[in-house]
Amino acid sequence: MQFDPNRDYPLGVRRPELVQTPTGTLLQEVTLGAAREGRLAGAELRATPDTLRLQADVARAAGRSQLAQNLERAAELAGLPDEELLEIYTALRPHRSTAGELESWARRLDEQAAPRTAAFVREAAGVYAERNLLAV
Repeated sequence: MQFDPNRDYPLGVRRPELVQTPTGTLLQEVTLGAAREGRLAGAELRATPDTLRLQADVARAAGRSQLAQNLERAAELAGLPDEELLEIYTALRPHRSTAGELESWARRLDEQAAPRTAAFVREAAGVYAERNLLAV
């Protein structure tokens, strides 16, 4: 059956077969009992890029375009290591990065198949320049 964002929300209830962990564990197998028994690692509790893209489709169908864009960026970032995500987050804080440093992050994100997030970083750099929030 084809995914219909209007009919299939909430995914976990109406289409649980579409939601799984990064290693392929199905949603219905993600239980407190499985965690207690050691069958689930912490990394299993992450959203996958596929699930985030499906949620973006749901948000877009509901007219929530900004939420959809956020979920699409999250899908791009879901595969990055935690350390790198924290570095990007820190770099985007006001007065932490120069325009060149932010452009460097944007290029890295482009290279890692994260063009929406790269565009977001470039947009942030422009806003930071206008508001004097770049590092000197």
